[in-house]
Amino acid sequence: MGDSLERLYLAVLAAKDLDPATSRTARLFQRGPAKMAKKLAEEAIEVVIDAVNGNSDAVVRESADLLYNLTVLWASAGVRPEDVWREMERREHMLGIAEKLPKPPKMPSKAATPAATPGVAPATVRRRIVALEGRSLRKRH
Repeated sequence: MGDSLERLYLAVLAAKDLDPATSRTARLFQRGPAKMAKKLAEEAIEVVIDAVNGNSDAVVRESADLLYNLTVLWASAGVRPEDVWREMERREHMLGIAEKLPKPPKMPSKAATPAATPGVAPATVRRRIVALEGRSLRKRH
């Protein structure tokens, strides 16, 4: 599978600067990371809907779309497939399987947290939440 995703990744890189009028990949790159993320989320939802409905043929088709859109987002973010494989290997060494790592314990409430020291970064950095365009999450055909 790694070789297939590597080939897909290289094809995405080769297509990103093509004419957006004829290349879906170039069009996604032109529209930017927010559009790429939206397409990835839509495909993930379609996979879930088809899996819940027991439609394995559709799960296969939608999974291919999901992997394509994931690869486009990776390329946009400067992430290479080998970066992901390295993380999977790290998890396998830690857990014996490349599953999602357990979440760290929750942070104490603000009242129990000591005051911030000027010039010292907080121990935990929170990610910015990015809202995607609102749309119906039903599968469209």
